[in-house]
Amino acid sequence: QVQLVESGGGLVQAGGSLRLSCAASGVIFGINDMGWYRQAPGKQRELVATITSGGSTNYADSVKGRFTISRDNAKNTVYLQMNSLKSEDTAEYYCNANIRSYRGDYLVTNNYWGQGTQVTVSS
Repeated sequence: QVQLVESGGGLVQAGGSLRLSCAASGVIFGINDMGWYRQAPGKQRELVATITSGGSTNYADSVKGRFTISRDNAKNTVYLQMNSLKSEDTAEYYCNANIRSYRGDYLVTNNYWGQGTQVTVSS
């Protein structure tokens, strides 16, 4: 069974840095896009950054120049390096991946979410 496991969240002061990791496990044939989303209390989940299997990236305007998304295809892992953190970056961060795997004889593609990791930035 495919699952995503995140790590790296925590409490940091404004201006500090954190690095999030998300590893996909299970019987995986391949992974298409991977990304990070976040949800602050009382707000909708929003895109933070995405990365294609070829390494093309996309960022929300609010994090451009401060966050960097990367991936290690050999490890089925995506990372989010977060620098110059602000109090408004406080949220639950979720990993997302579009994964191809076998179910019996069939190759299927499904979208998976991690369980979330809390990032809290104190001002």
